[in-house]
Amino acid sequence: MAKFEAPARFLTAGEVAAQLHVSPKTISRWANEKKLPFVRTLGGHRRFNPDVVAGVIARLGRSDGDA
Repeated sequence: MAKFEAPARFLTAGEVAAQLHVSPKTISRWANEKKLPFVRTLGGHRRFNPDVVAGVIARLGRSDGDA
């Protein structure tokens, strides 16, 4: 069975928003709509896997015809 390896650091909604050039509120909405997977901290804050975010960026780049 493959071992799950968590990234060294998860990203905040603000960090993801900056990478995707959208507002943090948009990231929260996408998370609520289950368009962007996340985990919750013990304090209830959303954190995003940087590998998943990189995949979203790659898909968006291809859909624009830039890749």
